Amino acid sequence: WQRDLFGSEDDPDSLISRQIAYWREALAGLPEELPLPADRPRPAEASYRGATARFRLGADIHKALLSLSRDTGASPFMVAQAAFAALLTRLGAGTDVPIGSPVAGRTDEALDDLVGMFVNMLVFRTDTSGDPSFRELVGRVRETDLAAYAHQDVPFERLVEVLNPPRHLARHPLFQVGLTFQNNPEARLEMPGFSAEVEPLAAGVARFDLLMVLTEREDGLDGELEYALDLYDPSTAHRLIERFERYLSALLADPDASISKADVLSLEERATILGEWAGGGAAPAERTTIPALFEA
Repeated sequence: WQRDLFGSEDDPDSLISRQIAYWREALAGLPEELPLPADRPRPAEASYRGATARFRLGADIHKALLSLSRDTGASPFMVAQAAFAALLTRLGAGTDVPIGSPVAGRTDEALDDLVGMFVNMLVFRTDTSGDPSFRELVGRVRETDLAAYAHQDVPFERLVEVLNPPRHLARHPLFQVGLTFQNNPEARLEMPGFSAEVEPLAAGVARFDLLMVLTEREDGLDGELEYALDLYDPSTAHRLIERFERYLSALLADPDASISKADVLSLEERATILGEWAGGGAAPAERTTIPALFEA
């Protein structure tokens, strides 16, 4: 069925050829590796050992996220992606932030009633340059994401073959950070005198450097951060979660402010960096990236 749907790559007018042409342009000049600071240098070969830190975002954050989603015409995923990408930029990852995310892969009506796994990975390239307002950044994300969704049929493995990025045994090609936003009803079984619910299990495996999973609940968002132990300590993962919650709250509270204005660090962290580690007094500093604070 895929051959009938996609056509041949030898035909420039086929669906597969048009979509490959889109991705060649959309991902041209993509960073080989996201320059996000880590606790350790990347090893020569990934062990794929991982851990998962769980967290919860309250109803107030969830409500504000949904409100901005409605105001901007973006999906909740797009708002979360914009915040996550902006946070990574503030942490030193640069302004060209590729984020991977799964899509259902059922774009053809013939697949609606078929049982099977059709999930595909998409690369959402997020441009945080120019210090935009959070509202503007959500608009950018919406535009690029909708274009990506319209060209989602190329299997990720084939995309890697065609684009042929530099390979490394210790990193995922095209993106190293992932984000998933789920809104499926919570699986639960209720019977007289008996109830059962899904209990998440830690697989001890990291598919990417970082993978954030947000799941909508009636009273907030459940979150998971899967991280590669080759690169990150548990304490770093927990700090990243704290910073994400703090930063997301600030962005949602004032979406028309530039993304550099929202606080990433706690007051204690900022005082430590500026005072003790930088060897000077904890004087007020301009908004910048965290690595830049060490260079001051």
